[in-house]
Amino acid sequence: MGDWWARVRGLPRGHAPSLVVPVWSIVLALLLLGPALAPGYVLSYDMVWVPDLALRADALGTGSGLPRAVPSDAVVAILDEVVPGMVLQKLVLLAALVVGGVGAARLAPPGRLLGALAAVTLWQWNPFVAERLGLGHWPVLLGYAALPWLVVAARRWRTEQRMPAVLPLLVVCASLSASAGLASAAVLLVLATRQEVAHLARVVAVVALANAPWLVAGLLHAGAALSDPAGAAVFALADEGTLPGPLAALGLGGAWNAEVLPGSRTGVAAWVATAVLLALAATGWRTWWQRVGAREGGGLLALWGVGWGLAVLTWAAPNAVGTLAGAVPGAGVVRDGARLLVLCAPLLVSLVAQGAVVLHDRVRRAWPGAAPLVPRVLLAAVLVLWPVTVLPDIAWGLDGPDGPRLQAVDYPTSFEQAHRAVGAAAPGDVLVLPLSSFRAPQWNNGHTVLDPLGRYLGRNHVASDELVVSRVVLAGEDPRVRAAREALARSGPQDRARALARIGIGVVVRDRTAPGGDDDLAVEVAGRRLLETGDLVVTEVLGASPRTSPPGWVAAMAAAWGAWVALLGSAGLVAAARVRRQRRGRSM
Repeated sequence: MGDWWARVRGLPRGHAPSLVVPVWSIVLALLLLGPALAPGYVLSYDMVWVPDLALRADALGTGSGLPRAVPSDAVVAILDEVVPGMVLQKLVLLAALVVGGVGAARLAPPGRLLGALAAVTLWQWNPFVAERLGLGHWPVLLGYAALPWLVVAARRWRTEQRMPAVLPLLVVCASLSASAGLASAAVLLVLATRQEVAHLARVVAVVALANAPWLVAGLLHAGAALSDPAGAAVFALADEGTLPGPLAALGLGGAWNAEVLPGSRTGVAAWVATAVLLALAATGWRTWWQRVGAREGGGLLALWGVGWGLAVLTWAAPNAVGTLAGAVPGAGVVRDGARLLVLCAPLLVSLVAQGAVVLHDRVRRAWPGAAPLVPRVLLAAVLVLWPVTVLPDIAWGLDGPDGPRLQAVDYPTSFEQAHRAVGAAAPGDVLVLPLSSFRAPQWNNGHTVLDPLGRYLGRNHVASDELVVSRVVLAGEDPRVRAAREALARSGPQDRARALARIGIGVVVRDRTAPGGDDDLAVEVAGRRLLETGDLVVTEVLGASPRTSPPGWVAAMAAAWGAWVALLGSAGLVAAARVRRQRRGRSM
């Protein structure tokens, strides 16, 4: 009977019913995203989507700036040729929540629907998800969504000594940014490896191939990859109200940006949430350890220790972290302390789901029979829904006093006009003015976003990478930005135009609505005026030659992208081979 019921439900024996878990995950995702799923684009901090993202040099890793959007921008640029950018963004946001939630259910005790639902809720409804959504870190969230699936796939690879066919696709999706790639690499290296050298080499090879684009691009830009030491204190793990950073990190909170901090995390609810988390984790600890065993349990505990320990280090010793980031190329990736907590999620959710099951079973044993059915059902509801009750203000697009932060908006018509004007201009890259990184345009409901104008225009562009956070100015790394700033500092429009042309700038686009952008005299550049609207001015600079990437860089990145594509192709080949073997087995 049990086997027949499992087949009817479409799941292997020992798993929760097949429809309840994904339906619950979808419900939570819809409740969380809300207005973000309406027509339009969601623009919040680093989340910048445009109708048609061009496959620019920066996206391929051969641009002058640090390759922060490699390989994510290239993936989007290819996919939005098939799926419109607006639709693709919503699919990505939904997938990051739903796929992760369904995967989290696989970390719960097998065969226990209560544990599966508790895992789904906590995985999708927590400060980490809310704060990363607010900060626009969608590649991080895709990596986060892949983590529970990677845990399961790593277990299979380690125990069966055969790589699951889906694993290459999982690790590629989990490695669309440097920080996400490091997290996925850590999971595989800790959980999938065995003592055999050959097996370890295969795991390392998969990790290296999946992360090849950003790794190689980072090495090519190593000379410019030193971060401003002052950024460590700015991006460190932060206190949440009266909740100290290390305690906030226990519940996956502590993001540096107060603007995306849910109000409920600044009061008593944050303390209650932390207490409930610790209580459930402690309740489930012993049973969980017995279920997963020392190998996997120790691995998840090690990952949690690395994530929480590094996050707390940024809180306790930001100067030391800043010194490291300023001396070691690429070390700035650890500055964002709360982002490192992604490694803590698998252990935390597994323990809490186990604790919910153990607590419910204790109540059932204490009051057996049909009489206490209603109290048991109520307890089950509380164990599933409590993350929502202590963090209610992230519902409906991170709703706040000024309305939802995740709200779909339309670009001004002037952006499309500028896109056409730039497309008709002479050769040369685009310089976006004023030289400031972030905007808070009225058409985006005043919400802060990384300037989307350069991405919208379709050409290689130069835009400021200098950050101003809490009145602290963090120096950028792009040498072309420094060269453009020096050109603009010249005394007259003609001198500025000639200096810009020498560094390959053929078009200057100025946003009059941004702070400093309405001073025509201060930023005037000689050239042919292609467009002038109330908010944008497009000027063609004559005599410019587009920047060309060094041939060695092009060759290195071609090899990196080839390795990355080969890994994806291997997933298809492995899957096809197994299907053929299964067919031959059935025919015999």
